[in-house]
Amino acid sequence: MARAIWKGAISFGLVHIPVALVSATSSQGVDFDWLDSRSMEPVGYKRINKVTGKEVTKEHIVKGVAYEKGRYVVLSEEEIRSAHPMSTQTIDIFSFVDSDEIPLQYIDTPYYLAPDKRGGKVYALLRETLTKTNKVALARVVLHTRQYLAALMPLESALVLVKLRWPAQVRGLDELALGPDVTKATLAKGELDMAKRLVQDMSSTWSPDDYRDEFEDKIMALVDKKAHEGKIEDVETDTDEEARKTADVIDLTELLKRSLGGKAPKAKPAAKKKASK
Repeated sequence: MARAIWKGAISFGLVHIPVALVSATSSQGVDFDWLDSRSMEPVGYKRINKVTGKEVTKEHIVKGVAYEKGRYVVLSEEEIRSAHPMSTQTIDIFSFVDSDEIPLQYIDTPYYLAPDKRGGKVYALLRETLTKTNKVALARVVLHTRQYLAALMPLESALVLVKLRWPAQVRGLDELALGPDVTKATLAKGELDMAKRLVQDMSSTWSPDDYRDEFEDKIMALVDKKAHEGKIEDVETDTDEEARKTADVIDLTELLKRSLGGKAPKAKPAAKKKASK
């Protein structure tokens, strides 16, 4: 399995499902780092006073939030830490909505969820329940001291967690100031028929392996060529690893009963067989 970037549990009612969060995407593209041409050492960014142009050392830097134009409220590191949400290691489901109810502009970043520590059965139960009811679960989760709105969705045999944008982050369509030539357009039948025919002629099946970033391919081919010619420099870099916490799973049937107020669903009576004559 790919390396987990977070471990915790899905929580709904009294049920906890131990899971590991795995990134569903990877950052491709070309990453150009700054290097000193004289020594081939990495070049960082200086903290510069924008008025004087002089460098400012770390101990003289404070964090401020613009309150009005040209006026800032300064917050201490302790005040900022106190505003951070508690890291609960829990994906806390608070509601279920129809799968087609979330607008496209709210969708942000997808992650795969894998069952962890004997959580396979209850993981499968949630996945099948979402599939059968055509619902997605809305949840809150804290990642790296920041709280996110998220949706849990079934995807084939797995569950996917999709980070959602908060409503305040989504602009309304009214900002486009669309005129009546767009909102109340008069389109001739012939125009629509030709447009439909063009779409049909250009239609194909979704085949992601056919699509490539041509710029990246050309740059990496050039990098490979120059590396084989010996035109390559050694640059030292450091990496850090973070420890992750895990959660345990307990009896599923009992927790489901308690989440429903102690009442188990009534079983349907078996159909009586007709007596043969």
